[in-house]
Amino acid sequence: MKAVIITHPGGPEVLKLEEKPKPNFAPNEVLVKVAAAGINRPDVFQRKGNYPPPKGAPQNIPGLEIAGIIAEVGANVTRWKVGDKVCALVIGGGYAEYCNVPEGQCLPVPNNLSMAEAASLPETFFTVWTNVFDRAKLQPGESLLIHGGSSGIGVAAIQMASSLGSTVYVTAGSDAKCKFCEDLGATKAINYKTGNFTEVIQHLTDSKGVNVILDMIGGDYTPGNIQSLAEEGRLVMINTMKGKDVQIDLSQVMRKRLIITGSMLRSREIEFKSAIARNLEKHIWPLLASGKIKPVIHSVFSAENAAEAHQLMESNDHMGKIVLSFES
Repeated sequence: MKAVIITHPGGPEVLKLEEKPKPNFAPNEVLVKVAAAGINRPDVFQRKGNYPPPKGAPQNIPGLEIAGIIAEVGANVTRWKVGDKVCALVIGGGYAEYCNVPEGQCLPVPNNLSMAEAASLPETFFTVWTNVFDRAKLQPGESLLIHGGSSGIGVAAIQMASSLGSTVYVTAGSDAKCKFCEDLGATKAINYKTGNFTEVIQHLTDSKGVNVILDMIGGDYTPGNIQSLAEEGRLVMINTMKGKDVQIDLSQVMRKRLIITGSMLRSREIEFKSAIARNLEKHIWPLLASGKIKPVIHSVFSAENAAEAHQLMESNDHMGKIVLSFES
């Protein structure tokens, strides 16, 4: 099979399309002939040598989400059969023509979506569900602040939270990105280059603050996050792009009875990810099928142009997801 490999840690140019053996698959797994693979920020970190893949994952083939057609099934697989169209969360190896996946981490491709659209879903939707709805327990009628609203995570979180009855605020880096987020369903998008999100949130909420914050930034955003939370508020960390070492006022945490939490999904066990898949199929997949939630694709690159796709990811010029295509 053809696969995009990381030849050595470095810039986008280290990604090369090469011939590799098809992966083996376990009795509880399916082998998917990949049509498309989503590109995510962790792929960039792995390419640079800053995010080692967990045990059992391919060491030099990145990719955390795929869509395609099941080519083979393991002996213990009960739900899926050869020919089924699925999208799936994987621990690595997604940038390839074939990828093995535990059956519980597969979801059916909605009939109204292309393979590229389906490939853009799993990593962000799994991440948002487990952090915003499971860990932070966002409820209808509550408010959510998302940092990085025009990212893949932001696009998913805006649509999921607003569709399920929450008020959504976001930060983004340009007026165009802010409008993009508001068109997706955000009540208000804050341009962090021209405004202070803490001050704007205080104004928008009559100084009450928001119930939940989903943050992938960390660093100097953290004190503002603490200030922006309402009483009983929940801060969920999923990345620390501006740094992991921060200072906060713990008296605010105690006085407002805040919860600070976070998670990393990639290394979690199969059963945990499979439970997320079941929740997504129950609560979110009908909204995709009806068109109430829509995948947002910024660009689709052919597999041989993976380096260009990573350059775009690192430029932060995109709005929505970047996808690799393995279809001729």
